[in-house]
Amino acid sequence: MRKILHADCDCFYAAVEMRDNPALREIPLAIGGSPEGRGVIATCNYPARAYGIHSAMPTARALRLCPHLTLMPGDFDRYRDASKQLLGIFHELTPLVEPLSLDEAFLDVTDVTRFSGSATWMARWLKEECQRRVGITVSVGAAPSKFLAKIASDWEKPNGLTVISPAKVDSFLQALPVTKLHGVGPATARRLHALEIATCDDLQRLPQERLIEEFGKFGRRLFELARGIDERPVRVERERKSVSVETTFATDLPALPHCRQELAPLCERLQARLARHGHPPVAGLFVKVRFNDFSLTTMEGRGGALTSETFSTLLEQAWARRERPVRLLGVGVRLVSEEARRQLVLPL
Repeated sequence: MRKILHADCDCFYAAVEMRDNPALREIPLAIGGSPEGRGVIATCNYPARAYGIHSAMPTARALRLCPHLTLMPGDFDRYRDASKQLLGIFHELTPLVEPLSLDEAFLDVTDVTRFSGSATWMARWLKEECQRRVGITVSVGAAPSKFLAKIASDWEKPNGLTVISPAKVDSFLQALPVTKLHGVGPATARRLHALEIATCDDLQRLPQERLIEEFGKFGRRLFELARGIDERPVRVERERKSVSVETTFATDLPALPHCRQELAPLCERLQARLARHGHPPVAGLFVKVRFNDFSLTTMEGRGGALTSETFSTLLEQAWARRERPVRLLGVGVRLVSEEARRQLVLPL
């Protein structure tokens, strides 16, 4: 039976700022862009969350909810430095660490013999050392799978520690809302609720064939997650699946011709980013458009040259879905998977 930890820093960017300036700890604090520049909130502390502020919220709206909000721009050099310190502590426990971002990671501690092999004691040590050495609180979840460990780390935030032992998996899942399952967004949740499915216990009553009929391939995943089945390994090196760039505009782009004018500089930035990654093989292209009502659409295409003309065709199709002013525009590529690359070079 595997032992997986998921470590997730509490409001990480804000936590670094509060660590370095204790006067910020008790007041509403957010890290984000300027409201004049159409900025959004990257993260906020818990006093700010009490006002309903959350990440990805437009900064202007956050300031309406809390006019006395302290807003700070991000200092990513300091955040990266704190992240490196945290990862160093993680690696002291196990070499099997999969970073997901600057502030969270999976750890496979199945074969760790320290702390008598207890995942609970390992999680406590992790929390204590991160606080003592880096000054950052970390919520940790321990479980037999990545899926459950990630849910557990969020269960008692902030500064939480939740352990789902193998013996408790079934009882934990019975009452777990289906909205907690990875991949279940608002649209899927509505379809599940239409089938009178609110918890994993409800979900377990439907046969796999029915779920596949209702949800396609994702139906099989729902069948597995409802039973706690998640065999994904902790990957020390994560495979990059895409490369993209995007811009949020200070003023909405009113129509399609204005959007087309922004493609050339975006393509130049994309080419530069691909060069930094060693020009990996490309499987397809995509354009992302966020309209002024905050709806988001993505249009994908197979193959094609990385030119503004090629992306223009995808942009036209994406814009036609709403035909309204555009707030954000992005271009990107899907990369050929490592497995496909290996197959391409196999001898005949």
